[in-house]
Amino acid sequence: MGGKYALFAFNGDPMCFIHVILNALDMNSKGHDIKVIVEGSACKLASEFENQTNPFYKKYQELKEKGLLDCFCKACSNKMGSLEQVEEIGFSTCDEMMGHPSMAKYIDQGYIIITF
Repeated sequence: MGGKYALFAFNGDPMCFIHVILNALDMNSKGHDIKVIVEGSACKLASEFENQTNPFYKKYQELKEKGLLDCFCKACSNKMGSLEQVEEIGFSTCDEMMGHPSMAKYIDQGYIIITF
């Protein structure tokens, strides 16, 4: 039986975020329960999920289609100017901790937190 992991992506560098995606997909394929939470400057990457010219477009879509992306931080999406786009794409937002996703929520559900 696989473990439960919440991958918090804070870094807005697309090359860093692709490692979040690759690890999430790999861990999921090995039976782990994975949640990806997009936080901080990574929230500005929402447009990459819809950018078909991006070389990693298919990986972004695979993450999305497998339901591994749990939410985008509502406060950070707003601060990064991407909240409207996040909502248009149909991503969930989390805001239970003063506008941000709560790590404690995931820990209480048995997830191990990994930050990027």
